[in-house]
Amino acid sequence: MAAAAAAAAAAAAVAAPEGVPASQREEPVRDDAAVETAEEAKEPAEADITELCRDMFSKMATYLTGELTATSEDYKLLENMNKLTSLKYLEMKDIAINISRNLKDLNQKYAELQPYLDQINVIEEQVAALEQAAYKLDAYSKKLEAKYKKLEKR
Repeated sequence: MAAAAAAAAAAAAVAAPEGVPASQREEPVRDDAAVETAEEAKEPAEADITELCRDMFSKMATYLTGELTATSEDYKLLENMNKLTSLKYLEMKDIAINISRNLKDLNQKYAELQPYLDQINVIEEQVAALEQAAYKLDAYSKKLEAKYKKLEKR
């Protein structure tokens, strides 16, 4: 019981505010039976504490290993996604280069064809003018034929 009383006094000294002299501190009323019971409940056996600590550290190690493994897997996934994205961009770059090359070829061919296209436009204009002349000639020949028939009837 003396150990229980000493422990209670030490706990009271710790709980008292600093700067207050020990003589002015209020001492709580103690019931030796209650202190002894509380002390027995607080102290688990040494073997139990050791086993609980080992269990806690084992579980903490398992938890941390799982967290680190998950993070590592996330980084591996991100690395694979970056590699795939890089490959996709390389493919798109090759496609863009091919399109650019084909566009240059088409522009060159169009430039080579441009004189012929200009000739076709000139010929088309000449055909349109010739067609107009043919319509005028046809109208004139119809007038002439009408005059001839009129003179023939006389």
